[in-house]
Amino acid sequence: MRSIEKARDEYLHADLRARLERHHGGNVDCAFWGWNRAWLDPGFLAWNIEDCLPAVTVPVLVVQGTDDPYGTLRQVEAIERQCGGPVRCSILEQCGHSPHREQRVRTLSAMAAFLREMGGI
Repeated sequence: MRSIEKARDEYLHADLRARLERHHGGNVDCAFWGWNRAWLDPGFLAWNIEDCLPAVTVPVLVVQGTDDPYGTLRQVEAIERQCGGPVRCSILEQCGHSPHREQRVRTLSAMAAFLREMGGI
């Protein structure tokens, strides 16, 4: 939550809006505020979808950076423990919130291995 509050401050008072605009274009405000306000809403703290995880029976690949300020390894562990289908996790060291950009080769490698394991390629 502190990271999300910090992101709000950086969006309002620093260059985060400009950096996100490269990816979201004219939809940057809607994308950012939709995400930020949802997470900071007091009612959202109690939101939890773990009871839905057993119904997820398709193969799942979770790619998570150890330095992601918005995601935790507890979330990854909950997915791995509770999903109804096979789950593979790729935890990337020295990686933040965007593994596909920050650790492109390792992310693609994890994806390819997952698809091979699941019989997709």
